[in-house]
Amino acid sequence: MEKIILEAKNIHKSYKNGEKKLDVLSGFELELREKEIITITGQSGSGKSTALNILGTLDLPDIGNIIIEEKQVDKLDNKHLSILRNKSIGFVFQFHYLLPEFSALENVLIPTWIKEKRSNSDYAESLFSDLGLSSKLHSFPNQLSGGERARVALIRGIVNKPRILFADEPTGNLDEENASRLIKLLMKINEKYNQAIVITTHNPKVAKIGNKKFKLEKGKLN
Repeated sequence: MEKIILEAKNIHKSYKNGEKKLDVLSGFELELREKEIITITGQSGSGKSTALNILGTLDLPDIGNIIIEEKQVDKLDNKHLSILRNKSIGFVFQFHYLLPEFSALENVLIPTWIKEKRSNSDYAESLFSDLGLSSKLHSFPNQLSGGERARVALIRGIVNKPRILFADEPTGNLDEENASRLIKLLMKINEKYNQAIVITTHNPKVAKIGNKKFKLEKGKLN
């Protein structure tokens, strides 16, 4: 059996709105193993993005522990948390957040500059080739289609070879053709690069690719 690389234990998260308290996660738990794809569905407002942000260390739970590669996240100082994020975690969001003043290749290389203080352009260019984007290396985001921007964002998410890729509604802004293409790409990088992936989605076709498929209801996974 593959090694567990992420554990979420008894996660609780709530937000205050004036005098009211909104419980979003209540006893949320998850285990992710190497090479595994986990998909999480749920109604709008069920807490999927909150869960992904906490799993990916972008937010902290009120109660509970996140353990990534045997490191308890809340015990790390800012420096070591930043190192963990850059080394072990990749993100793909519904909105691609590509920087308009940088080319597609430069957008992808930014995480490598942070990690290694140098460009790993050969590997990045090989990913562009794998995902059918070799002709778009030097194009700017406003010169790319929605599907192309989604693929560039996916390359940026995996260019540092993270142990875990988090994808938050990755097909949310894509038409059916490009959504299907992105689903195939996620499966491809899982198989080719042994990439562990956690995906939140409304799309039933995306949900089907999970080795484990969960629904988030009342703050817990079922």
